[in-house]
Amino acid sequence: MKKFFLYAMGLFYVLAGLNHFFSPEFYYRMMPSFVPNIELTNIIAGIVEIILGILVLIPSTRKVACYGIIVLLIVVFPANVQMLLNALNGMDMGVPIIALYARLPIQILFIYWSYALKDYRA
Repeated sequence: MKKFFLYAMGLFYVLAGLNHFFSPEFYYRMMPSFVPNIELTNIIAGIVEIILGILVLIPSTRKVACYGIIVLLIVVFPANVQMLLNALNGMDMGVPIIALYARLPIQILFIYWSYALKDYRA
């Protein structure tokens, strides 16, 4: 079962990273105003997600990748809060508000998911 969750996590982050390039406007709308260059930040975030999604599948880099994912999830948390605030202020975020509320505690589950797989050896 852990193997399934490992591959699911890798695929999830690779696809999420690719989405930064296919739907950049979605990510631009969620970035807090203190982010200086949203286009560059989006590109970097997409590349990082793709790399981490690949590295998590390689046993020798899995632990570092899992910790990298944890850091990434903490760093992007303000963007998830901003997305909810934007929706509450009437901006169409393309996602139901209930999903935006749910996304916040789900981040904790994603952190746990990454931490739980850091030492897995397939």
